[in-house]
Amino acid sequence: MSRKKGKPWERTGFDDSPELTAKDFTRMRPMKEVMPEVVEAFKRGRGRPKLEHPKERVSLRVDHDVVAAFKATGDGWQARMNDVLTRAATRLKPRRRAA
Repeated sequence: MSRKKGKPWERTGFDDSPELTAKDFTRMRPMKEVMPEVVEAFKRGRGRPKLEHPKERVSLRVDHDVVAAFKATGDGWQARMNDVLTRAATRLKPRRRAA
């Protein structure tokens, strides 16, 4: 099987982008004037919006039986563990520091 060499538009003799003239350049307007909604979409970026208070990654040593009990509840066990810790944190009282 032989491959044709060269770029596809060179092989076909077809060029769908005509050369721009000086008149074309004078009629051009900034994209933000012509399609402001598209420019705003690019500014927003991709992915989720940044959280005001994102979760922190911590390293925590927990008893094996505690982890096993949460894992036994199935997928989402980390979120359930976070919920339990959140409820417990609301009941905690801050300790006074010794002067």
